[in-house]
Amino acid sequence: MSNQEKIKVGVLGVGVLGRHHARLYNLSDNAEVVGIFDVDSEAAKRVGAEFNLPIYADWRELAEKCEALSVAVPATYHASTTLPLLEMKKHVLVEKPIAACLREAEEMVAAADRNGVVLAVGHVERFNPAMDFLEKYAMHTRFVEAHRLAKYPPPRPGLPRRGTEVSVVLDLMIHDIDLVLTMIDSEVERFDVVGIPVLSQTEDIVNARIKFKNGSCASLTASRVSQEPMRRFRVFQENSYISMDYGNHFGMVLKRNRIGLARKDVNLDEKNALAAELEDFLRAVRETRETGRIAPVKVPGWQGLRALKLAVEIEQEARNYNERYGFKFAPPTPDEPGA
Repeated sequence: MSNQEKIKVGVLGVGVLGRHHARLYNLSDNAEVVGIFDVDSEAAKRVGAEFNLPIYADWRELAEKCEALSVAVPATYHASTTLPLLEMKKHVLVEKPIAACLREAEEMVAAADRNGVVLAVGHVERFNPAMDFLEKYAMHTRFVEAHRLAKYPPPRPGLPRRGTEVSVVLDLMIHDIDLVLTMIDSEVERFDVVGIPVLSQTEDIVNARIKFKNGSCASLTASRVSQEPMRRFRVFQENSYISMDYGNHFGMVLKRNRIGLARKDVNLDEKNALAAELEDFLRAVRETRETGRIAPVKVPGWQGLRALKLAVEIEQEARNYNERYGFKFAPPTPDEPGA
């Protein structure tokens, strides 16, 4: 594909996730990386040197030269970074959660619609191979059980530990909230939540049991203070059982047939989920350019808003739980802002 046909892209924020956005765009036949930007100039220099990419000291200068951009800054800056880009009529892929609060997320979705641009949200789990199967049989889902456990993130000079600017609900559980809302097409009837702070000033471990009006149920656990990482997702449907172990890159489907149960193994490594997410975004940008109508992406802004809405409600219930039982948030550690 000629450079004239490629989508001119930029990446704002090249930390842990943004670095991979830059790397994969650089490998894509459908993208031309105009450059990268990060408020940490040393981080930008490292990533720029690693992938031989131009570095911009001014994000607006970079954005003006791009048709589309990835936003991979901390969640509390998603709205303040993304909204100006949307008003510049740039297509944006913003990492999850779409924003740190509902008002900001609503403003982002409205701005994208008003300016006729694509707004995609980085719920990357939707691009895992096992989801291809799950979405085909979503209407039969009756019970979902998810465990997403991680070690406490390392310190960052002058910044909160990665992800701890928000609770573990918005940091980790929101992945599974999005998956559950994708598979269970029903309104939430009620939920029970237990969540406590352990090492940070926001909830570090949360369990939520969600009951839907159609009778389906989901039990979600997320922790960022675990010794052993775990990413497991189990789905019980009317005639099948699906188990996915992302940590071991293995999935299994047991499906009822005439003679009993048939088993199918799923290789979770058969495609790069983040690469697939970026290519989906690039495809939508190209189709929007060619047709003049906003092309759909797999995870549009309104679905990011949908997931955030339930996540915020779960987070608030966890806060109510802490207040009811007198659990206190931890003070900042010596290596973090506010200490």
